[in-house]
Amino acid sequence: MLKTSSFEENLRAIVGPENLRAASASDAVSGVLSQLVAEPDDAKQLAAALALANEAGIAVVPRGGSTKLDWGNPPKRVQLVLSTARLNRIVEHAWADLTVTVEAGCTLHSLQKTLAQHGQRLAFDGLWSERATIGGVLSTNDSGALRLRFGALRDLIIGVTIALPDGTLASSGGKVVKNVAGYDLPKLVTGAFGTLGVITRAVFRLHPLPRAAKTFSFKGESFQAMQQHALAIQDSHLAHTALQIRCASCELPAADILFEATDAGLTAQESHLRKLLNSCHVEQSSENVWNARQDLWNPAANNTLLAKLSLLPTDIARMLDFLKALGESLKLSWQIVVQATGIGTLRLEAEPAQLSAAAEQFGTELQSRGGAFFVLRRPQELHSIDAWGNPGDGVSLMRAVKHQLDPKNTLSPGRFVGGI
Repeated sequence: MLKTSSFEENLRAIVGPENLRAASASDAVSGVLSQLVAEPDDAKQLAAALALANEAGIAVVPRGGSTKLDWGNPPKRVQLVLSTARLNRIVEHAWADLTVTVEAGCTLHSLQKTLAQHGQRLAFDGLWSERATIGGVLSTNDSGALRLRFGALRDLIIGVTIALPDGTLASSGGKVVKNVAGYDLPKLVTGAFGTLGVITRAVFRLHPLPRAAKTFSFKGESFQAMQQHALAIQDSHLAHTALQIRCASCELPAADILFEATDAGLTAQESHLRKLLNSCHVEQSSENVWNARQDLWNPAANNTLLAKLSLLPTDIARMLDFLKALGESLKLSWQIVVQATGIGTLRLEAEPAQLSAAAEQFGTELQSRGGAFFVLRRPQELHSIDAWGNPGDGVSLMRAVKHQLDPKNTLSPGRFVGGI
């Protein structure tokens, strides 16, 4: 338990009594209960609160919109949840330079709405945009179908400010797209699950909104045929923005392709696509098909495991064959959405024992072929499973970076790769 006589009083003095409360069950991190929740008004308050916790040996987990708080491993301990909810301003939209500076607690939806007023966007399609915050998507390195054309968040972020455990507000990068000087702190904290520092502000490069867009869908007669179609599209002169493959147990695979251009450009792209896939029935479809990745999370069920995977695009058919055989042998149902980049989201449904066996076998298969498998959500009974699997050779370097920036292991202890 916390020694409330000193720590709580000092924390209350920093963030204000109205911004500090006792934690409830809804504030748990992967089932691990916290004791306090603080919501600082600005970055300086947040940094001071973090330094106070670090000095007192209090374990801290940063929180944005709580959409991915159960991703990764459960923390070894958490006594203070440090929320960025009040750090929600768009600091500067330099629309002429195609950059934006935004605080970590701003939601994706709010940011995109503001950028759209100048015909621009952050070319990123994360999960649950109305609740997910900038800091949260950066920390978890979430990405969707637009990654094919515009890259991941690591490619879009050009500057960041983070609060370090000692209370330092460290900044790196700049507000110009071509800035390349200095230590690459933006890429370092992206995907670090809040284990190195608390993101308080980020700077992104932007892209214009498309003049028009169309989505087309088609089905494949087999996994191998669908992979061949996808590779043919990737090797063609088509200027597509996104390409994904959807599949479920006992169903033929389907694919969706997005074009963004002028009306004349869309007509030309459609004609080229139909000639390329002359053996398939290609039809225009609703933009709702791009919600397929998010739809895998619903409905939430106790017998469900969701995971993120990555593999070579040339291994998609092999992976689907293995998944189909695994489903039949373990009597589990599955759904998957795989982007043309080889990054996918998998949903498995079965009893906990079958889910555990499936995660182990599927993860081992992917890793044997140079892929990766990361458990995002699983039943409470399976929280002992390491979400990250084999950490690989880089874990010693990761630990060294963690020790350099957070020597007391204050931030999100145990949530990241290798128990970091």
